[in-house]
Amino acid sequence: MNRPYVILHMLTSIDGKITGDFLSSELADVYCEEYYRIHREYASRAFACGRITMEGSFTQGAKPDLSPFYRAKVAREDYVAKRHDFYAVSIDPHGRLGWSDSEIHDPDPGYDDAHIIEVLTAQASDEYVAFLKSKGISYIFCGEDEIDCALMLKKLFNLFGIKKLMLEGGGLTDTLFFEEGLIDEISLVAVPMADSSDGIDLFANKKKGLLTFKNVTATPLANGGLWLNYKN
Repeated sequence: MNRPYVILHMLTSIDGKITGDFLSSELADVYCEEYYRIHREYASRAFACGRITMEGSFTQGAKPDLSPFYRAKVAREDYVAKRHDFYAVSIDPHGRLGWSDSEIHDPDPGYDDAHIIEVLTAQASDEYVAFLKSKGISYIFCGEDEIDCALMLKKLFNLFGIKKLMLEGGGLTDTLFFEEGLIDEISLVAVPMADSSDGIDLFANKKKGLLTFKNVTATPLANGGLWLNYKN
């Protein structure tokens, strides 16, 4: 393939929620650690998340200071700030995340020191693009109004040499890949809880499509949890 192999890796309730009340339980904390352990064992050199997930996990809601770049004019060309051995692919269509520098800082070695690649559409402002360049953050343009996932994967492969990508939410981002048929493997850590709250489904607002997997394994985890793995 001239694109990365894509593994969707998520923590879910048994009724397919990826957000909701179940995540605040002590039991979910146990399976979060299992989720991170499995993430590390995949040893992927890149992971991808949507804007909301990146904001909640890494930027903590920080907004970019665009004032130094007022009326900036930046060529709409992909920018490879550096080649690295580990990447955080940030799917941020309109350019809203307030990164402090060009790497992820996290106590988990499965995420720490990943060089950030921002995935933008043409709707991102020149000021935001100039902000990214000033931070030494790589960026690629992948669509006019919505992210073109196939184009994104092609650029990640050709520009950065990424051959395996862990896709880790959220639900809208997962659905983009689902609807373009670009998920090669699914890895689910299932918490033994059902959740009737207004959480987001694994594939949120799915409009079309089916995915069928031939090779399925279920590995028991402590206290009734499961690691479910689906491969074509």
